[in-house]
Amino acid sequence: GIGSDTGGSTRMPASFCGVVGYKPSKFRIPTEGAFPLSYTLDSIGPLAKTVAQCAAADAVLSGENPWALEPAPLAGLRIGVAQGLPLRDLDDTVSLRFSSAREALNRAGARLSDETIPYWEDVGRVQAKGSFSSVESFAIHRAWIDTRGDDYDPNVRVRIEAGRNVSAADYIAMQRERARLVRAMAERLADLDALIMPTTAIVAPTLAEVASVPAFQAKNVIILRNAAFVNFFDLCAISLPMPREGGLPCGLMLVAKNGDDHHLFRMVAAVEKLFA
Repeated sequence: GIGSDTGGSTRMPASFCGVVGYKPSKFRIPTEGAFPLSYTLDSIGPLAKTVAQCAAADAVLSGENPWALEPAPLAGLRIGVAQGLPLRDLDDTVSLRFSSAREALNRAGARLSDETIPYWEDVGRVQAKGSFSSVESFAIHRAWIDTRGDDYDPNVRVRIEAGRNVSAADYIAMQRERARLVRAMAERLADLDALIMPTTAIVAPTLAEVASVPAFQAKNVIILRNAAFVNFFDLCAISLPMPREGGLPCGLMLVAKNGDDHHLFRMVAAVEKLFA
């Protein structure tokens, strides 16, 4: 399948459903023809059963020639294990499987290092008055919200309307601060091949757990958190199912620098083989 990914919408469902989801470097795939949510953050990417299928779809979407996906040697890869906020509030299933995935990569010879990155906390600070997706989606939907607001799913409407009162000056300041942080993150990741973290902090919630708007919002925040970092910092990422014995699926997310998409595919193909 082909999806739009503004804060994780190819990777989060992939994590919940035990398949592969890919968010490309934004510049590689045009968004023309896809209804926008956020002009700043929207990316287009595939979900598939395998990494190779995602790579094949990406070649078509990006207008590149098909290429033979050869797994990269895991031994010697410089893989940072994200610390701090990306590992906060993990449920027991995700915590256990992420620990096992990390141990498997270590045994395979990857050079793992714990990486504390202060910029995670800046994402919430920059978007404290409203997220890019809420501000830009409100600009897109405002006429319909005002005339046909009752037709919107309440969980969707409340997120769009969060951007109603953000001023143009605030929005410009947000854009400038994000640009600075994108550059700072690129410098911070320069010596790493990839970062790893759980795609989502929890497994898929039940319908009963998201039955009310406040309950939905609380779950949505924790589910979006890790995946949304990738869009904010203009990176590329793939969610790969972690091995499981029973229970619900959850994903391991490998994150790479902007433009490193082919290298990312080769690394994730090797991890997929390791997990098989």
